[in-house]
Amino acid sequence: MRMTERAFAGWLRALTLRRAVLIVVGVAVVVFANSLLNGFAYDDVSIIERNPTIQSWDRLPGALLAPYWPGPAGPELALWRPVTTGLFGLQYLIGGGSPLPFHLVNVALHAAVSGLLVLVLARLMTLGIAFVAGLVFAVHPVHTEAVANVVGQAEITAALAVLAALAIHLGSGPRTGWRRALAVGVLYAVGFGAKEGAVTLAGLVFLVDAAQERIGFRELQAYVARRWRVYFVMLVVAVSMLTARATVLQGAGAPIGPAGFDLLYEVPKIWTLGEVWTHYVRLWVFPLDLSSDYTPNVIPVSLGWNATNVTGVVLGLVVLLGTWFAWRRADLGPGSRSARVAAFGIVWFLIAISPISNTLFLTGVILAERTLYLPSAGLAAAVGWLFVRMARDRPRMAPAVLLVVLLAGSVRTWTRNPDWRTHNTVFAVLMRDHPYSGRAQWSLGDHFIRQGQISQGLFAYRAAINLVGTHYGLLVHVAQTLVNLERPESADRLLAIATRERPDHPLAYGIRAGIHAELGNPREAERYARVALAVQGSGTDAARLHVLAWALAARGAWEEAAEVRARADERSAVAQFWQRWIYDAWVARRAGDDAAMQAALDSARATVSTASGRTSLDSLLVYDFGAEPSRPKPPDGD
Repeated sequence: MRMTERAFAGWLRALTLRRAVLIVVGVAVVVFANSLLNGFAYDDVSIIERNPTIQSWDRLPGALLAPYWPGPAGPELALWRPVTTGLFGLQYLIGGGSPLPFHLVNVALHAAVSGLLVLVLARLMTLGIAFVAGLVFAVHPVHTEAVANVVGQAEITAALAVLAALAIHLGSGPRTGWRRALAVGVLYAVGFGAKEGAVTLAGLVFLVDAAQERIGFRELQAYVARRWRVYFVMLVVAVSMLTARATVLQGAGAPIGPAGFDLLYEVPKIWTLGEVWTHYVRLWVFPLDLSSDYTPNVIPVSLGWNATNVTGVVLGLVVLLGTWFAWRRADLGPGSRSARVAAFGIVWFLIAISPISNTLFLTGVILAERTLYLPSAGLAAAVGWLFVRMARDRPRMAPAVLLVVLLAGSVRTWTRNPDWRTHNTVFAVLMRDHPYSGRAQWSLGDHFIRQGQISQGLFAYRAAINLVGTHYGLLVHVAQTLVNLERPESADRLLAIATRERPDHPLAYGIRAGIHAELGNPREAERYARVALAVQGSGTDAARLHVLAWALAARGAWEEAAEVRARADERSAVAQFWQRWIYDAWVARRAGDDAAMQAALDSARATVSTASGRTSLDSLLVYDFGAEPSRPKPPDGD
């Protein structure tokens, strides 16, 4: 035992920075190697596999200036990630649509982040602490969702940009010049464009500076005088990115709240957040039970104090108190073993998790394992300090404990990676582990619908609504499915609930406008199209403008209809709505151009795609234009 202890201690002393980085990079690659067999799963399907905007060189540039989520719901989900979208497009086009290049990039990026974490931490503490932190980060099972699922590339890319920016900043010395400030700014833009969580870089820059020196109110002026350039550049980047984001998202400020947690708009969030904090600790310390979903029945909405959320709050207060005392220890620097390392790691976590913590405002998820990727770098540093402290006080125990932790983490990661193999695999695992998850039932409904098992799919949707309530995103999704199934009346009833629940979101109004246009109700189509455009604010939705132009023309408001149609054509001259061609037919008839009218009617016949739309179109063709219906009736007896 003593020989092993001496050998380990000697090896640790002989460890060089280069060797430490290479070992951590190699371990990260090995542990996640079996994720290379994965395909597209979960959000990959919508964002990559079924997203035509990134699947051609011609359309990819336009995708960079569009919401991250494709389709009409994109602005309401309030996400714009041009760097991630561009990376996905390049990988899809270069790899011919195969998932393998995406997974290769994910593993390579994770290995790079793990190695870069060692480089950054080695400038703030001992190499031993940085090395252990890198190993723990490289193998931790909580990272499987980010690495083994393709869309997690957003998290990894943002973390890589943040760590690279910190490495440049740490090399700038006591005063930041313009060259390094601009380099940090470029990386800030890359990280921000990959994932919104990178906005915390400014806080992390201050953290690494404060960890190395005392920055009180008296020292603050001198600190700003030395560092103002880097903060100025980051401010310019942040304002530019937020302005571009608001333009692309058509003014949408925040995403739809997490499914099943709408009640948090009305009751104190602290009760439920206390539950979430216990999960943060569990996922880091004992990551055996991992889940792709944390909707109610996984994390419940708490309506008062209970044992779990009280534990979470007390635990949080204890950690903050310990952080305060640890922060008062010696400043950090190369070779430092100060207890301030532990405080540094906790504060890092708090800063990095803040945008998606749901503390100040509700985000799209109450908890997602992939969002812990960058925050967990701080926790890894704290674990590295604990191990080195153990190696000093319990030298015989430390190597064995480290080996057990790394092996256990590696095995759990290796066994978790295949759970993200395919879309069906993800939800088979979710149904096995959390069958009463709202997301599980929601996705089960999608699966049944795709298989043509309509009744089973609708039953699963009803179960999802029972589990998560009248969540806007779920209602709109089910309503759109019902529209595709040619059940417009049922869809309209669900959308009526959605618009009542969230009157500040335009998508449900827009779909209702389309439904009533298909049903041949111009008055209702006009009403909902106007509301959708008003709620949207910018009035740039070409689809709603085309519907509104048709509705106005149907009611004889020709001057306003012409104005609206001109606005629609400015934004989308090609619209796949039969109502657009009926509008053109009306205009041609008023101008006495029978050939143009007939061509427009033929286009309307070719465009109509639903039974309700065909019924409405046939009524107009026969009774308004005296033309043949879109589909001739079969002869009697057929």
